[in-house]
Amino acid sequence: MAKSTTLASGKEMPLVGFGLWKVPKETAADTVYNAIKAGYRLFDGAYDYQNEKEAGEGIQRAIADGLVTRAKIFITTKLWNNYHRHEHAIEMAKKQNESWGLGYIDLFLMHFPCALKYIDPAVREYPAWWMDDTGTVTPDNVPIRETWEAMETLVDSGIAHSIGVSNFQAQSLYDIKTYARHPISALQVEHHPYLVQSELIQMAQENGIAVTAYSSFGPQSFVELPPAFSKRARGIPLLFEAGPVRVVAEKYGVSAARVLLRWATQRGIAVIPKSNDRTRLAENLDVLGFDMTDEEIEAISGLDRGLRFNDPGFYLSNYPLRIFA
Repeated sequence: MAKSTTLASGKEMPLVGFGLWKVPKETAADTVYNAIKAGYRLFDGAYDYQNEKEAGEGIQRAIADGLVTRAKIFITTKLWNNYHRHEHAIEMAKKQNESWGLGYIDLFLMHFPCALKYIDPAVREYPAWWMDDTGTVTPDNVPIRETWEAMETLVDSGIAHSIGVSNFQAQSLYDIKTYARHPISALQVEHHPYLVQSELIQMAQENGIAVTAYSSFGPQSFVELPPAFSKRARGIPLLFEAGPVRVVAEKYGVSAARVLLRWATQRGIAVIPKSNDRTRLAENLDVLGFDMTDEEIEAISGLDRGLRFNDPGFYLSNYPLRIFA
């Protein structure tokens, strides 16, 4: 049973990892260290999460303690929207690599397919969609090609071993393929039974692009966020309680969470769940030990509502960026 997927770059990426979104920087080092002890080797981060340095410290401690070697760890991180210009992308990647403190980045992704006006990180250290306290969003005229070609130089220099994109759709993937020197190794997207995106995933896999799902539990990931980001998730039935999910969970004697994660991994899609609970840490990692029937997978996929929770065309109400239109 495959526990990893081969990227177009030739590198191996685990199918199950640990997501660092919403992990407080104050506890990130300990959380990552404990996740390594539990067996995790893939860690999914981003400049946007503002915990890269601390996550890297947790990995460095695990390496120093002999729990793991650097070669066995796979780090994904992402370029935020304010740094799409060629020189800014390279500068930020170098800073992010230094923050992790691990020598190189395994997979570097463009976080969203939209460029925002540059903000000097020395002036404002936290990333955001908005440019000021009034919530202004200011796009920048930077073509995706400029950013992608900057990311390719990171592979040339060894800062990143593989590159890819996040929150992209098929049209942009086709376009990048026409000029890419280094392949699109990965596509990370919101993916759960309420947002199946079957044609996008099929297109990616047909073109050798590995897919990683985020927010595998659907509304569960968003209800705790501020109102603008949680509005769509409020009142939506939890996937843990959905009929097809519960039927499979009862049949195989596993949790609903494991069913949702296996629904993805059985179709070759990597997952990056997060938990601070040690029991659930181990449970989320152990999602390759049973196989559903095709009918069971289809029944879960039948929950699809096209319901997207991470949508800047919705939650940036004053300055919507309709990248999924």
